[in-house]
Amino acid sequence: MAGRGSRLRPHTLTVPKPLIPIAGKPIVQRLVEDIAKVAGEKIDEVAFIIGDFGPEIEKSLTQIAEKLGAKGSIYYQDEPQGTAHAIKCAEQSMQGDVVVAFADTLFRADFKLDKNSDGVIWVKKVEDPSAFGVVKLDDYGFITDFIEKPQTYVSDLAIIGIYYFNSAEKLMSEINYIMENDIKQGGEYQLTTALENLRSKGAKFSLGKVDDWMDCGNKNATVETNGKILEYEIEEMGHYPASANIENSLIIQPCFIGENVKISNSKIGPGVSLGNNTIVINSNIDNSLIQENTVIDHGNLSNSMIGNSAQYFGVAREISLGDYSVLDFLNKE
Repeated sequence: MAGRGSRLRPHTLTVPKPLIPIAGKPIVQRLVEDIAKVAGEKIDEVAFIIGDFGPEIEKSLTQIAEKLGAKGSIYYQDEPQGTAHAIKCAEQSMQGDVVVAFADTLFRADFKLDKNSDGVIWVKKVEDPSAFGVVKLDDYGFITDFIEKPQTYVSDLAIIGIYYFNSAEKLMSEINYIMENDIKQGGEYQLTTALENLRSKGAKFSLGKVDDWMDCGNKNATVETNGKILEYEIEEMGHYPASANIENSLIIQPCFIGENVKISNSKIGPGVSLGNNTIVINSNIDNSLIQENTVIDHGNLSNSMIGNSAQYFGVAREISLGDYSVLDFLNKE
């Protein structure tokens, strides 16, 4: 999770993308919790591979691990040299069986890990496989090929960026081999190269199929994912915190309402998340993601994303407004 999240700017200028809340929880926390459910056993350690995010964010990451009763470890990828290089940065923690995940995606799945395989690769059928790494299968459902971003059709089973290995040591041996021999694809050290090497040596990889794969790569995708998570957790979202103050307003489920949120003379939902301490007055908001400590007055918003400590006074519009920004169409200043 060391990337800059440039496609989600301005929201990633102040907060790393994996820590942006979706329906009240950071993306990476949701991912870790979802993997814990699929793993079906206690997780010993969660290792986060990050950039220079600062001590406060590092503390919040280790707390995500500790909530699962696991040790939290921090490693740094100082320059983007590929997915295999990122895993190499956490080599000290790569022992035993391990799940590797890229922290900009969320999923829904109902299965348990196949511990009889050498590994499990999470996949999802996609319409345009040319933008993804894909896999080919044999007649028994085991993977026969890993292909990175094929330009001609070979498979529509896209790798979503979550992997299980029953031997981290074997994976690291292949990663070390491709880095020591400077084997690159697209100018970077790719995990799919290590996977193909393992497969060619006899490793059996099975599929972990997901029911839904949700992207958080840009504003539109993140807002859509927020709405999907709210739908999945609709029963939980109907219970607002006692500190929320809602007056003369209509809340259409599903919505997430944070602590100390104030809503008056407004219609909120469906598909809206309002972070802690946010104030909404005289507004109509649907399918939008609003972070903490933000003020919205006379907003008529849809498919919008507003950051922390922002202010929006205005008209009907689809917007993407970053942290600490002010957009005023009512001349309140």
